[in-house]
Amino acid sequence: MSISMYQASVPVFIHTLSNLVGILEKGATYAETKKIDQHVLLNSRLFPDMFPLSRQVQIASDIAKRGAAQLAGAEAPKFEDNETTLPELIDRVQKTISYLDTFKPEQIDGSEDKTITITQGDKSLSFEGMPFLLYFVLPNVYFHVTTTYDILRHCGVELGKKDFLGKP
Repeated sequence: MSISMYQASVPVFIHTLSNLVGILEKGATYAETKKIDQHVLLNSRLFPDMFPLSRQVQIASDIAKRGAAQLAGAEAPKFEDNETTLPELIDRVQKTISYLDTFKPEQIDGSEDKTITITQGDKSLSFEGMPFLLYFVLPNVYFHVTTTYDILRHCGVELGKKDFLGKP
């Protein structure tokens, strides 16, 4: 049995981002319970040269929605990157999930060999669809969700592996 490009992308993005919502909700509850200004969490980072938590969430959202759109040959919606609270970040992730829910398998299946070109800074990168998904999009989504988890865990939020993995 083989797995389709759709099965390897959209449901995985939705699952991972849904877990991110739960992680952020635990962060919001923690901040409220401990009477911590949530901006402390939003601006926390693991090392000075890393992006803060808020940017990690924004990037995870962007990579997932743009990755699905690029595989489907569609234009992803642009979000402002102006979230200043944990509930606003949660809302952003939920909007991303709602957008991902609009994709149908026939829009993405067959994109394995499709040429996808992206711009990063002043560089242009080209991929075939399958390597784009497996070696660029999925690792980036996981990296930024994991980093969000790690920042909150480092700040004292009681999170465990089950929060990251979610329910199968």
